[in-house]
Amino acid sequence: MKKTLIALCLFCFAGTSLNAQLKLNEKNIKEVVKAMTLEEKAKMVIGCSSSAFTGYGNSTLYVPGSAASTAMIERLGILPSVLADGPAGLRISPRREGTEQTYFCTAFPIGTALASSWNTELVENVGKSIGNEVLEYGVDVLLAPGQNLHRDPLCGRNFEYYSEDPYISGKIAAAYVRGVQSQGVGTSVKHFAVNNAETNRKDNDSRLSQRALRELYLKGFEISIKESKPWTVMTAYNAINGQQSMESRELLTDILRNEWGYEGYVMCDWAYAGLRNTQKEIWAGNDLLTPGSDQQYNEVLEAIKNGSLSETDLNNSVERILRIVVKSPRFHGYKYSDKPDLQAHAKVARQAATECIVLLENKDNTLPLSGNGKNVGLFGISSYDFIAGGTGSGSVNKAYTINLLDGLKSYGYNVNNKLSEFYTEQVTKSIEALIAKNPIYAYLGRTSLSEVSISDKLIEESASQDDFAVITLGRSNGEGLDRHAFDDYLLTGIEKNMLSKVSTAFHKAGKKVIVILNISGATEVEPLKGLADAIVCCWLPGQEGGNAVMDVLSGKENPSGKLTMSIPITYFDTNTYDNFPYDYTGPAAMGKYAVTPKPERKNVHYINYDEGIYVGYRYYHTKNVKLSYPFGYGLSYTSFQYSNPTVKATKDGFTATITVKNTGKVAGKEVVQLYVTAPDGGLDKPACELKSFGKTKLLQPGQSETLTFNVDAYTLASFNEAASQWETAAGDYKIYFAANIEDVRGSGAYTQKKAQAWKVNNVLKKQ
Repeated sequence: MKKTLIALCLFCFAGTSLNAQLKLNEKNIKEVVKAMTLEEKAKMVIGCSSSAFTGYGNSTLYVPGSAASTAMIERLGILPSVLADGPAGLRISPRREGTEQTYFCTAFPIGTALASSWNTELVENVGKSIGNEVLEYGVDVLLAPGQNLHRDPLCGRNFEYYSEDPYISGKIAAAYVRGVQSQGVGTSVKHFAVNNAETNRKDNDSRLSQRALRELYLKGFEISIKESKPWTVMTAYNAINGQQSMESRELLTDILRNEWGYEGYVMCDWAYAGLRNTQKEIWAGNDLLTPGSDQQYNEVLEAIKNGSLSETDLNNSVERILRIVVKSPRFHGYKYSDKPDLQAHAKVARQAATECIVLLENKDNTLPLSGNGKNVGLFGISSYDFIAGGTGSGSVNKAYTINLLDGLKSYGYNVNNKLSEFYTEQVTKSIEALIAKNPIYAYLGRTSLSEVSISDKLIEESASQDDFAVITLGRSNGEGLDRHAFDDYLLTGIEKNMLSKVSTAFHKAGKKVIVILNISGATEVEPLKGLADAIVCCWLPGQEGGNAVMDVLSGKENPSGKLTMSIPITYFDTNTYDNFPYDYTGPAAMGKYAVTPKPERKNVHYINYDEGIYVGYRYYHTKNVKLSYPFGYGLSYTSFQYSNPTVKATKDGFTATITVKNTGKVAGKEVVQLYVTAPDGGLDKPACELKSFGKTKLLQPGQSETLTFNVDAYTLASFNEAASQWETAAGDYKIYFAANIEDVRGSGAYTQKKAQAWKVNNVLKKQ
């Protein structure tokens, strides 16, 4: 059936002559563009989705469940390239008509989790596994990774993104791209740029200073694009200072191509006809209009005919698309197997999930579990319905998810039967109710289930019978919706009640309580500190989550993950909440956290980034705001000693080294973060900024390793709006080697003898 459809598609797509001699290859792209008709050029810049563009087929003819494809023009030997989601693993349809074979993909940890490993080698290996599935399932370009900043904890898409800091975001994204593209397939770094909220995302203007734009919201993209050369870039829905991202020539040509030297093609996020200006998109340098429509095709033809779009601009877009088409597996006739090694990739997913786990609390060495008994009171609906990933384009059609119940059993623990029966029944009821309310959750991935009340009797019985308690708190989210402050970031009343009663009952019996955070991003944790003996954050860890958590709880693996975002005591300690597009509703009396309700979400058309460059730790650390956990924080089952810090000037910056020794009793890895305090040079600057990081190998007790960090002058630069240039100020720089931003273990100094500057285009000014 599939072959018949493709054959029919090939026939229908045929151009004016099936016997034309000119055929596309890597060396004749300009010649092919010159030979194309205007209609063929218009087809090349319009994406083929599953339904939107009926003129010449759709991507599901090639890979069911894929997102779109580029056009086929047979007479010139132009084959389509298939595009598919997503950042935590390939998202295609798992089942197809006419075959019993399944086409499952591996669900890897979400972006926030991967970044928490601080291990670019591990992330690159994850990318290789994802890229192999892309290749073997017949896809050419993966629509990932996402790398916007965690400006505000409530952004619904933070789970796809890496950090509140642009440096680590750029480095992790670059590693991911290198891994995927090592398999001969492409990526699409997204969402370019300043996509920090999902509320009214298609009609929202991000209003910010040029300095904040350059230093924070573009810097991560600049790093990943320069270091990994992604095949494509995807623009964001939102506008930036009044210019739609996908229509901004200043963003896509002046900055992306002229300043950064980007050579791939740009596609827009799924903006349907009528939502944006087709002619202006192509003029700006947005080459592929996805998902594509007949209307947009006709608009391109009309724009050329009436002169509102030059054929030169159209030719440039076609040429950039073809430069990627000729690199794709489909163009080279790769015979994909439809059978990637899912078992091998599951092992990679488990290893990655384990190294992403962040140990937040461990009172009196509660963990690892050895010696605590084998009978477990397992509480919380998410223990039984473990959340592997987010919803929407970030979800993966996977074969299974290992929940915490499965993980405990695989390690030989006995879970209280009455609790298991109670929660299993509640999971079934909750899922049925959720899908009945919104059927989209049946196939786009489900959000987390709401916690359920549990009887005092079950809690007391478990406390008397079981050796310790494990409680899982779940939070998931996805594209198109932002999180709530009062029933998502903050703990709910039912959760607080359950936590308090379980903690009281087990502690009264002299038994430990462990809390697992199966969450998509920063969430209120302060109330847990007085209730839990250990707090373990596993994020949304992919399909092997339950196994990975138990690898750490059991002591088989030593936790080495660290936070890539700060966790404030309450959401209202952020300096962005007053400029986040959400209708806050909650208790009338919130003390100092009283909030004036915002307009309804449908009326939100802009976000003012009044905080400027003071996002995340740049705000908290500079202003000495007390946190639940600071940026870079994470505990271990062992201890590390830092020694011999050195900083030496180079021709273009400095090299720093530090020796890390495992002074504990078990093997472990340590993340070292390099922070720099810069002289002001006439600019207001944060107390310090992350400028490099490194992770040791697995150090045995008593073993040492020396890490080296190379920092150039451009990495040290700040952006001067008045001069429209990057500036590295002359003067003395303080260098800090730290376990987290509040735990400095060594220091040094560097003197920049002469100021340096890099002039750039004076664009995207705040209106």
